[in-house]
Amino acid sequence: MSTPHTPHTPAPDELAALRQRYHRERERRVRPDGARQYLATDAEAEFGYYAADPYTGEVADREPLHDTVDVAVVGGGFGGILAGARLRQQGVARVRIVETGGDFGGTWYWNRYPGVHCDIEAHVYLPLLDETGYVPEWKYAPGEEIRRHAVRVARQFDLYPDALFSTVVTSLTWDEASEMWIVATDRGDAFRATYVVTATGTLSEPKLPGIPGIKDFKGHTFHTSRWDYAYTGGTPDGGMTGLADRRVGIVGTGATGIQVIPKLADDAARVYVFQRTPSTVDVRANRRTSAEDVGAGHDGWARRRRENYLRIVSGEGAEQDLVADRWTMSAGLLEKLTSFRRPGDLSGFEAAYEAADAAKMNELRARVEQIVTDPDTADRLKPWYRYACKRPTFSDAYYPAFNRDNVTLVDTADTHGIERVTADGVVVGDTTYALDCLIFATGFSVGTSGVLSGKLPVHGRDGTPLLDVWRRQGPRTLHGFTCNGFPNLIQMGSMQNASSVNYTHILDEQAVHAAALVAAAEAEGALVEPSRAAEDSWIATLAADAPDHEWFHAECTPGYYNREGRGRPNGPTSYPHGAVAFHALLQRWREESLGDILRTRRHDTPSTSTRTVPSPASTPRVHAPER
Repeated sequence: MSTPHTPHTPAPDELAALRQRYHRERERRVRPDGARQYLATDAEAEFGYYAADPYTGEVADREPLHDTVDVAVVGGGFGGILAGARLRQQGVARVRIVETGGDFGGTWYWNRYPGVHCDIEAHVYLPLLDETGYVPEWKYAPGEEIRRHAVRVARQFDLYPDALFSTVVTSLTWDEASEMWIVATDRGDAFRATYVVTATGTLSEPKLPGIPGIKDFKGHTFHTSRWDYAYTGGTPDGGMTGLADRRVGIVGTGATGIQVIPKLADDAARVYVFQRTPSTVDVRANRRTSAEDVGAGHDGWARRRRENYLRIVSGEGAEQDLVADRWTMSAGLLEKLTSFRRPGDLSGFEAAYEAADAAKMNELRARVEQIVTDPDTADRLKPWYRYACKRPTFSDAYYPAFNRDNVTLVDTADTHGIERVTADGVVVGDTTYALDCLIFATGFSVGTSGVLSGKLPVHGRDGTPLLDVWRRQGPRTLHGFTCNGFPNLIQMGSMQNASSVNYTHILDEQAVHAAALVAAAEAEGALVEPSRAAEDSWIATLAADAPDHEWFHAECTPGYYNREGRGRPNGPTSYPHGAVAFHALLQRWREESLGDILRTRRHDTPSTSTRTVPSPASTPRVHAPER
């Protein structure tokens, strides 16, 4: 075992050598099929059984609904829950959340694999802590604690009575006569809603590698987001007695694999880890926390902590780092993850950034040597790419698992992944690995959920399909939320707004904004619909200062950040000045210009429920509809 590594600033010749090494390692892993190497797992697909819900059991029959609600929310993860909560705070009476899973929670409903935790500190990740009075038990919460908090919020804001679970929205159609949306589902529902909020998220559809022969495997197989405890035994804490005599293969070493592999190492007779690209694995240092540790005795403690964290990871800086973990310590390297454009004079910045990046990556590679005793295994676990090429991971149990006699690392870089699956195992190179169980820790099809994938067709005025408009002209929105020609449709997500590593904070700010739009429209009896000029202005704002990160991602090892090696083009896809500035912009816009998005209704549509939406402090201007 080597001595601890002391990071230093790499010399120019070291940086040149690193660039060459990064390029070689990238080329070992790039595949010509790119993102097409993965299989669809939606319900209609050949491999749809990988996405089946193992937690609900048989779904009870119910009569289709043909009623009317104030707001339909598509998605019951934290985005949908927060939309519902913020709408309740605005006094909206009938909020119907429609969710594919059997309960609230979104990705935390699905992800219940052994070892599951969030990699963002719980006291900033879990939303509405001030409102619920809850203080997380751990610095980094286990999945079950997060799922229970989602349920807690839904109960506190009374979101269960109108919710539809185990239900997929199949279309959204604007009805001009009633000025309402018709929401159709796979359960035969066709109900109406004055407003629709889409919060389908990006981590809902399991991603499965298209390995030849995958259907031929006769052993047991499943995806980590649909963990089969009936087969493995145990709980998310471990104790998988069903694997005591089993040979288990696991494909994938991203954030999920990093957490589940140590648990498999504890319980399975034999574990084969099939790795294409090693992740960076930094110190976790998880621990139990108390209210005193985080200042939870003070009003607004969670909001202050969350905003402090956002400022630091967004590169804004703060007088004090309240979270003080490896995310905040590496904040200066995160801008390439979030499409942030650094302000001011950038002369010399990229050189300094590259040097800091190299120092951090050297530190992370040295950590492998310090922990993993076998030199060959340690070499294959070292990440050779820039820090922001892949989402960082954190664990104090992952590397020690490879010191166990029952764990074998199988590097698949030179064969561009597993070559094929047979009836009883997996083939890599000249070796067949006999397996009883094959587990896919291959993540989700990021960006393929909901509206953008085409799986949720949206038809606006005159029956116009939303995706047809975007295919012709590119995505067009105001602030990423609303579109001309699609009144009262409010979209939550990552398109044309701002992002951050703590995505629940982003979703909460979006939910506040969505609820404010609904409240203003209700107060004025108006529709929410931006003009084309407003869309044009917003797209111009995004394009004017869009950061040039295309070259960076083009040089990265393949992954979902760069479309499996195809790069991530520049363009008006995200607000370039960061989440802190974007949230301030939205707040100013709500105070000064919200009326610009309100359009006169053609009809006085009678309310179908008791609405108690408060009037805004000032009366916004209401415009005639633009045709």
